[in-house]
Amino acid sequence: MAVNYICPHCRSTVGTINNASVTEQQLGFHFLTPEERSDIIAYNPNGDVIVNVVCDYCREAIEANPELVLIPNPLQ
Repeated sequence: MAVNYICPHCRSTVGTINNASVTEQQLGFHFLTPEERSDIIAYNPNGDVIVNVVCDYCREAIEANPELVLIPNPLQ
């Protein structure tokens, strides 16, 4: 099982954890509400986990231009 952190805006890989023994508590997923979990975390059929996190580039672009959040895929 791999945990892949992907930016939802530009689809770049922010990071990957390749460790089958890592738990959801170690990753901090237990702090998320069920709604947050469904918005942020997805599971592939092969068992990999995809976590949507905004990369630094997109974060800076959105902070400088807040209207970008109104566009579905502003930085692709």
